[in-house]
Amino acid sequence: MPHLPDVVLWSVPAFVVLTVVEMVSYRLHPDEDAAGYEAKDAATSVGMGLGSLVFDALWKIPIVAIYSAIYTVTPLRVPVLWWTLPLMLLAQDFFYYWSHRGHHVVRILWACHVVHHSSQKFNFTTALRQPWTTWTVWPFYVPMIALGVHPAAVAFCSSANLVYQFWVHTERVGKLPRPFEFVLNTPSHHRVHHASQGGYLDRNFGGILIIWDRMFGSFVPETARPVYGLTKNINTFNPLRVATHEYAAIARDIRAAESWSERAGRVFRGPGWQPARLAAGKAATKPATAERPTTPDPAKERVA
Repeated sequence: MPHLPDVVLWSVPAFVVLTVVEMVSYRLHPDEDAAGYEAKDAATSVGMGLGSLVFDALWKIPIVAIYSAIYTVTPLRVPVLWWTLPLMLLAQDFFYYWSHRGHHVVRILWACHVVHHSSQKFNFTTALRQPWTTWTVWPFYVPMIALGVHPAAVAFCSSANLVYQFWVHTERVGKLPRPFEFVLNTPSHHRVHHASQGGYLDRNFGGILIIWDRMFGSFVPETARPVYGLTKNINTFNPLRVATHEYAAIARDIRAAESWSERAGRVFRGPGWQPARLAAGKAATKPATAERPTTPDPAKERVA
């Protein structure tokens, strides 16, 4: 198999330059409506990114072992050629969409991904705010390995996808020409994804392409200015708490659960799921002048 470069490593200088340029742009041309930068928040995001490099190296050991075992037993082989690599990137982006969507609607997966959404800012350092428990991602790419794609090629495609997504974490780029907005994930689409308003929650999961969201009904265009963060923000810059707060919340809910079905729901249902006994009590105490009703969606409330 041909050698594939470490695209994340090669992109680090570009990450640094673009971040500095964005910071300077806010200094020279402030935008009172934009989330902008905050020193502690940016430092936390960078710290989470550095920590993720360490933990990802540890998680890769068992993951590579599993991928290698699957690749060994499958009779299929996909060569890495000039025309197969784009197809691999397309396939990886497709499976990334489902991985990303799954990490929003299954609470134990959300406990990993919530880290990336925990900042109330939206800038290039937000792209670096990565989880330390990415062991939840690997099952989504098993089909690629089973179809004969070499694990190193899957890793390359995943890295390329991650590098692409760096530039969409900004408020300094408006909407692009319509052909680009229709096909690609852009800053406008990704601002929606990071917003905490009800109409924007759990939308625009695409990595490189936004066509998957258009195909599978999860696309929403940017209209109102997004409000970033969680529906219940954790208000901390402690990296350890940022990395683990949702796992701790799951553990508390499991201890308080009254049945095994409730325990399973706390782990595998949506992040905002409540058992019937609590949902009924919440409805009974809701004031008569409450907000207008909306379509129920268990993933609409993010329990931090």
